[in-house]
Amino acid sequence: MTENTNPQNSAPQTSSEALSGTTASAGKHRLSKTVQRRRVLIGGGTAAVVGGLAVAGFASADPTTTATESEAATSTSEDSSSSTTSSVCVLNAEVTEGPYSLDGALVREDIREDKEGFEVQHTFTVVDVGNDCAPLADALVEIWHCDHLGEYSGFVGGNGHTYEDNGTFLRGGQMTDENGQCSITSIWPGHYISRAVHIHMQVHTDVTLTDTSYTGGEVIHTGQLFFDEAINTKVQATSPYSANTTPETLLSADSIYDDGGASSGLLTLTALGSSVSDGYKATLTVGVDTSG
Repeated sequence: MTENTNPQNSAPQTSSEALSGTTASAGKHRLSKTVQRRRVLIGGGTAAVVGGLAVAGFASADPTTTATESEAATSTSEDSSSSTTSSVCVLNAEVTEGPYSLDGALVREDIREDKEGFEVQHTFTVVDVGNDCAPLADALVEIWHCDHLGEYSGFVGGNGHTYEDNGTFLRGGQMTDENGQCSITSIWPGHYISRAVHIHMQVHTDVTLTDTSYTGGEVIHTGQLFFDEAINTKVQATSPYSANTTPETLLSADSIYDDGGASSGLLTLTALGSSVSDGYKATLTVGVDTSG
């Protein structure tokens, strides 16, 4: 199967989806055990004690709950100014990286460049589930996503607009500190046909940093991040996002998101002001198993 790099035609698919062992249960494209790099532990919202460590993003009313059981909940305030997600310690299959991944991402905190859009201040906490959910330091968390018009840097005219194909906007990553945390500033993504608003993520270990980028290392997690639907509806209806007339896709109709809340990459959002244009803080705890 060839890669589809035109989101205006159909949902993006990558060559990994053509490998034997891939699954599309209920229309959701997730990697099976035969092709995934790792299984990952993802959560957002509150905190729970896991292996003696309080980990932001996990909540469990039953301390005997095992890592193979899952439960997720999502709530949104009445004015849609913020959202919260919570989940127990749960291992999730990885998802496809999509057709818009590029090698050699820039290591930087602010990936916006000159792009219009509402600010999103991301904070990610990476923990090692194979080591009692201890914070994972010195991991590179990389994200990339489209702009408010649904275009990715490095690709020309994917959503009907003409850009230079050597751009780097809305791509980059940061190293985690001793607490397993890193922060990246970007904008709220736009949308393109057949996909809900989303962000791509990879977590790398053992990278060698250069002046502005990195070399080497191993990708131990490939995932996608999603936004509260009620808040996103308001964002997409507000300028400059309203200039994007491409039909929107709801989370329930997305080919990747499987309605698992934080366990599926749903971000916890906190409003930075009274208007969606003031931006948001977005948090997520991502656990990886480095034990092999």
